[in-house]
Amino acid sequence: MLINGGLQLLAAPPPSNPSLRKNKPSFNCIGQISTAAPTADAGLLFREKLIYLAHLKIDTRKALTQNPNLRSTPLSALHSIERCLASMGLHRAAVGRILDMYPRLLTSDPYLDIYPIFDFLLNEVGIPFPEISKSISRCPRILVCSVEAQLRPALEFLQSLGFVGRNAITAHTTVLLVYNIEITLKGKLEYMKSLGFEESEVRKMVVRSPGILTFSIENNLVPKIEYFQTVMKGDLEELKRFPQYFSFSLEGKIKPRHRMLVQYGLKLPLSNMLKVSDGDFIAMLMEMRLGRAKQEVDRWK
Repeated sequence: MLINGGLQLLAAPPPSNPSLRKNKPSFNCIGQISTAAPTADAGLLFREKLIYLAHLKIDTRKALTQNPNLRSTPLSALHSIERCLASMGLHRAAVGRILDMYPRLLTSDPYLDIYPIFDFLLNEVGIPFPEISKSISRCPRILVCSVEAQLRPALEFLQSLGFVGRNAITAHTTVLLVYNIEITLKGKLEYMKSLGFEESEVRKMVVRSPGILTFSIENNLVPKIEYFQTVMKGDLEELKRFPQYFSFSLEGKIKPRHRMLVQYGLKLPLSNMLKVSDGDFIAMLMEMRLGRAKQEVDRWK
């Protein structure tokens, strides 16, 4: 009835009463009213989205710049991403940190992009479920890698080097899966071979000290090799026995401890020199000095 009445009014001639003509709303006004509400709603929803991201401690400006699609992504989709990551044991603070590092994840599809990576880590790499969150926290970049193009080929390459059995990839070494095989992983192997190590020796060394595959050749490996060979006058055989040498800070530990040994005229195997704490190292030096002094006394008796 109302609709029909409205149609009759539209078809009827304009009323003669000026007051009625003046008070009758125009269609332009009706159009403005009908479009204002959705615009206001969209602004409110966008603000709610920004507040949600801020609560996760995500840099909203950076996120919107790096991922423009975030502007049109519904808040419910962001909640789904958080639930997906939380389902693997990640706490909210960790989720926020990861999403801040990689804003592209905010508009990903959990079932197409993220859950397949979890499945890969669980069933192909063999990471126990309680360790998955540790794997992700240590290397969030793994969440933006393709299983087919990057992660699976890297796993197969690492397994060919000897990362199997008790040396298999763990939550501590999943970072190796994100490195480029040709440029990074093989590049480190070639550098180690250029020092005079056989390929079989290099394989054993990187399995025992996986960090070698992650260190910069120019900024890490080269300076440590040069110091070891030119200043310490070390033998490569010792590096075969203790490849973990490359994992220690050159300026923070290797140089200071070597200088103390030189100062007192003492020598230690690399493992004994580097593996112990600062307190134990000083105690070891004192014991060695006392032992040498006792030998001197005994010799003069």
